[in-house]
Amino acid sequence: MATTDNLRAAFAGESQANRTYLAFAKKADADGFKQIAKLFRAAAEAETVHALAHFRVLGGVASTQANLEAAIAGEAHEAREMYPAFLAEAEREGNKGAVVSFRNALAVEKVHHALYSGALAAFQEGRDLKGDRIWICPVCGNTVVGEEPPAACDVCGVPGDKFSEVR
Repeated sequence: MATTDNLRAAFAGESQANRTYLAFAKKADADGFKQIAKLFRAAAEAETVHALAHFRVLGGVASTQANLEAAIAGEAHEAREMYPAFLAEAEREGNKGAVVSFRNALAVEKVHHALYSGALAAFQEGRDLKGDRIWICPVCGNTVVGEEPPAACDVCGVPGDKFSEVR
């Protein structure tokens, strides 16, 4: 059991290191340090390799149906329990930055829940999703399916031309 706990902790740590290093890379790029940014991106990718290895050993990837069900359950937990509690605490503390961050995440987790639910329904009918384009808001993470991004983000109001397409 201790090894399983260690694998879970290592997966979480490596996953967090990946995101941290990608944030550091963006800052180094913005500051004009292209090679330092590249080093951060390289280390981030290596951390992903580690995280996926730990996740694989944990048996974290199952069938597509089971993976969709797990994603739906995770998004439901975040939307119904985790973020509402986090948001309430941030509001009580008057932490405006956290309030915005949690409010945005809460709204987008509901979007993800709906998207995964639709994907599960399609899967259960034996079909894939339509080949629509998928767009991500760079500020709040809103995820939009359609031929073009929205004129503005429904969650945070960012102009649609700032959205990036998922490839």
